[in-house]
Amino acid sequence: MSTSDDIRIRVSHWPLQAARGTVLIFPGRTEYIEKYGQIAKALGARGLASTAVDWRGQGLADRLLDDPVIGHVQHFTDYQKDVAAMMRAARALGLPRPFYLLAHSMGGAIGLRAVIEGLPVSAVAFSGPMWGIKIAPHLKPAAWILSHAMPRIGQGHRLPPGTKMEHHVLTDGFDDNVLTRDPAQFEIMRQQLIAHPELTLGGPSYVWLREALLETRHLASRAAPDLPCITLLGSNERIVDISAIHTRMQSWKSGHLEIVPEAEHEVLMESAQVTTGLFDQITDLFLGTDRV
Repeated sequence: MSTSDDIRIRVSHWPLQAARGTVLIFPGRTEYIEKYGQIAKALGARGLASTAVDWRGQGLADRLLDDPVIGHVQHFTDYQKDVAAMMRAARALGLPRPFYLLAHSMGGAIGLRAVIEGLPVSAVAFSGPMWGIKIAPHLKPAAWILSHAMPRIGQGHRLPPGTKMEHHVLTDGFDDNVLTRDPAQFEIMRQQLIAHPELTLGGPSYVWLREALLETRHLASRAAPDLPCITLLGSNERIVDISAIHTRMQSWKSGHLEIVPEAEHEVLMESAQVTTGLFDQITDLFLGTDRV
């Protein structure tokens, strides 16, 4: 389907008879709908239908640069146009209400703005949300300077230092990966990208970095919405800014921060021993709300 600015995105849904609501799944950067099939299955087993989106610039949505493996967005708020298109699809398909939000990593930043600005969901769950980008303190000034300066000289489409063209799942291997401690889950991710290389995405552009830095700074200034919330954070999180998550959840009056021992960034893609209880907590939060 197309957004209001004529970008083609992809929306999928997992229907369920007698569903008790629908979970809107907001994936992270570099991700794609197929990666969330297992999560949709787990939610379905608990009585919840699901729908997910390929954001602009990734998955099988329109890529925004001549080089399709570089992650890019012109303005971070453009993702809200994708959210609006996803909601139009959900309504057109008659997906069962109430709606709930499950947002991961970059999807957590997109989702936080969306709920602050009135996304019609009854409760929200975040995993490893990108409410800040993990950058070494001594490198933060350079990140801000370069992400603003490079676009001004026509180099905004290039990769920042320390990033690469290849998807890290395909190049880094399982040992000390930053996504999951479960080898079976890691292999599923790897095999998906081997079978469908058109889904792969490498590092972000300078423009994406600039926009992400500006968006996370903006979100830090906004009050948490009056919604029930659970945020899952792996104790070994190494991708997003942990301090930003703690700060946000300390001010979320109806929110709960759940630290998942020894988990990495993909807390819902760890072993079943870890994730079963997490899905139960999410379901209890969603189905325990009486909002419409």
